[in-house]
Amino acid sequence: MHPESYLGPVATNPLLSLSTMPGDLERVEEELRKAVNTPNRALNEMASHLIGAGGKRVRPLFAVASAACADDQEGPADLDVVRGGVAIEMVHLGSLHHDDVIDEAVTRRGVESVNARWGNLRAIISGDFLLARASEIGASLGTEIAGLLASTISQLCEGEVAELQTAYQLDRSEEAYLASIEGKTASVFSAACRIGAIVGDLPRENVERLTRFGMRYGIAFQIIDDVLDVVASDEQLGKPAGHDLVEGVYTLPVMRALDGPAGGELRELLGTPLAGAAWDRARELVRSGDAVDQAVASAESYVDWAVAELEPMQHRPAAQALEGAARHLLSSIATLRAA
Repeated sequence: MHPESYLGPVATNPLLSLSTMPGDLERVEEELRKAVNTPNRALNEMASHLIGAGGKRVRPLFAVASAACADDQEGPADLDVVRGGVAIEMVHLGSLHHDDVIDEAVTRRGVESVNARWGNLRAIISGDFLLARASEIGASLGTEIAGLLASTISQLCEGEVAELQTAYQLDRSEEAYLASIEGKTASVFSAACRIGAIVGDLPRENVERLTRFGMRYGIAFQIIDDVLDVVASDEQLGKPAGHDLVEGVYTLPVMRALDGPAGGELRELLGTPLAGAAWDRARELVRSGDAVDQAVASAESYVDWAVAELEPMQHRPAAQALEGAARHLLSSIATLRAA
């Protein structure tokens, strides 16, 4: 799952506090549409469907902000940086096409999912097309970027398979959970930061720091998404809530609840597909104790570790904006839970 809508209005995105970022965001949108343009009208429509549905473009903005952490970077991002950000966003979008087939999702970003509208076969093909176009862009930026994109796609697949292998397992370990989300979510954020840093020609030490920042941010991002799956509504998420429980994907808040006071009753409900009153009760049990608070605290730790990587670059406004984005992730969940 990929959280988008709960991050708040685009205007509140700390990354947009950088004076050049609104213009860079417009260039990202323009290059995204160029990248999916094809003479085949049907394929064009399917590949651009989720682009048109919106999104915060957090990943390409991370690439742009990472490049802007260079001491000599002033003004708008270089076109290659923007295109690098577009490439990683297309990897993300391609994974959404495939995820929605796996999850049998009917909505995404508040609109009909690609698979619901055109069927699973076309959703898979259009997702493959997005991944192929991302690879084309990566190849134009050099062998290191091309290799990084290929590695990221591989990690996405490994993370997804690792999650499928532990479906409905009540004894899923936290180690297995973290390994899965590193692959299927955090690797994309890590790659976004690394692409921006490499194309932006930052010192290698800072390239590695930004890579680790992206990985740790991405882990926190997914933990928060997993919390939202049990506490938020369909309308708040822009996609079906509680889907992980239905599919037997037992995430950090669920694992913590299984170890808590409600664990006995929760174990009697889980282990098989859920629906109706049993699904409602399972979500209620996860929310009833401090399991959600424990999961949020874990996300806070990863945010702190991520921000620590930015310390040598904190004199740069872009590094300050990246820290703001990480802190905003936590403030957003706090606001939603208080609503």
